[in-house]
Amino acid sequence: MKTASGSLTCRIIPCLDVSAGRVVKGVRFKDLEDQGDPAETAARYDAQGADELVFLDITAAPEGRETDYDWVRRTAEQVFIPLTVGGGVRKVEDAARLLMAGADKVAINTAALERPDLLDGLARRFGSQCVVLSVDAQRRPAASPGGSAWWEVVTHGGRQARGLDALEWMRQGVERGAGEILLTSIDSDGTQAGYDLQLLRLASDQVGVPVIASGGAGTAEHLAEALRAGASAVLAASIFHRGTYTVGQVKDFLADQGFPMRRDDGVTTEAEKGKIR
Repeated sequence: MKTASGSLTCRIIPCLDVSAGRVVKGVRFKDLEDQGDPAETAARYDAQGADELVFLDITAAPEGRETDYDWVRRTAEQVFIPLTVGGGVRKVEDAARLLMAGADKVAINTAALERPDLLDGLARRFGSQCVVLSVDAQRRPAASPGGSAWWEVVTHGGRQARGLDALEWMRQGVERGAGEILLTSIDSDGTQAGYDLQLLRLASDQVGVPVIASGGAGTAEHLAEALRAGASAVLAASIFHRGTYTVGQVKDFLADQGFPMRRDDGVTTEAEKGKIR
């Protein structure tokens, strides 16, 4: 996405975790609290000026089922910004149904680990621009004294360790056709203590496609830190669901910090009601 001057804008993306057809939020994918109806929540963020929305059906993979297409259709009917949906995509046909239901991009996580060639198939059929590789990463200590910490790929809300280096897996995913990386720090998710900036810097330097920072946003400054670390977009849930900020307020703050933002009159007017200082 570009501004009128042609420079790439930084994207602000509310994330909506969905369980049993409801938006939920917890800490490190535990102690989930109900946050409302997916379509209604999405419409609110669209009106606030969100650049995109990410929906993750967080119980689809653990329950071995497909994403519930009904709320995807209802949401697509109410919002007019790009919609990424993930959870339960195990084959190309699953992705096709999500796109037919109104998704613009499909995020894939567990199934890609189990069948890496699925990324190739999705990219061939729909184009890399529709394929988002979702990676949940957990920091591990150095294997030996003087060594460096590393990040392991985990799935099922961090309950299953995959024994795979997250940075290497992201590079493989891009080679197979992923056009974007959704990178979540399991250690930071829901804590509102800030993103894992070291992981973001490494990923942004190495993977060669846009990286969406996820996990840990608690203040507008945390989003600015992630963008400075190299993220192309910042994803947040708690600060928006709980009304800490509107999307417009965050955009005002980031614009003041020098980050190019997509703006329109409605967002600017709303943000001026309560500008972050």
